[in-house]
Amino acid sequence: MNLDKEILMLLIPAIDLKDGKCVRLKQGRMEDDTVFSDDPVAVASHWVERGARRLHLVDLNGAFAGEPVNGEIVKAIAKAHPDLPIQIGGGIRSPEIIQAYLDAGVQWVIIGTKAVNEPEFVKAMCEQFPGHIIVGLDAKDGKVATDGWANVTDVDVIELAKQFENDGVSAIVYTDISRDGMLQGVNVDATVRLAQSMSIPVIASGGITNLDDVRNLCAVADQGINGAITGRAIYENTLDFAEGQALSDELSGV
Repeated sequence: MNLDKEILMLLIPAIDLKDGKCVRLKQGRMEDDTVFSDDPVAVASHWVERGARRLHLVDLNGAFAGEPVNGEIVKAIAKAHPDLPIQIGGGIRSPEIIQAYLDAGVQWVIIGTKAVNEPEFVKAMCEQFPGHIIVGLDAKDGKVATDGWANVTDVDVIELAKQFENDGVSAIVYTDISRDGMLQGVNVDATVRLAQSMSIPVIASGGITNLDDVRNLCAVADQGINGAITGRAIYENTLDFAEGQALSDELSGV
């Protein structure tokens, strides 16, 4: 399944992996985590049963280590759901890592900090693995943040995203780091500005809290916001995932 500008507002459950468990962080702080399950494969199956048509996995340890740490769990989830599109981020720093994930059944890898620090790596990976590369950009007040959000740069997020679009990435995952994990609502305006500046899909991330956020994103989906990653809200039950996806389908005319 390709995510393009004709597919509107797919809700994508996030499964953040830390020390082999499913957790959520507040604003990217590894020390500020909440453990939701000791069995991430069961969590993945739960969201599939609730109607998920795509999963967003993050190897949090890998993001800090610079190499996969929870890779075997990712492979187990992909094996359990071979027909489910999966995207994985966290520690994607070499072609060998990308190849291993694709061989395991993952459809897209998300390059984050390395994309900002070494943008030429993105171009090379798009050439080597066409159709399988997504760039994750985290921003605060329009400026790119890196290294687990510890460093806010002076790089404009729209300018950098357009560069990666030209390199051939499949989509941009955009996170407003001031809202992620805080259940404060989506920064719709900033996400729309990014989506309007390019032709590839933008996947919103950070801040989804309830059905109102789903409605707000569906209202601007035609601007190029084709997916929304949701995490803490569906684990803390401020958003019923199945209800949210059903609403999105209804508003999108699916």
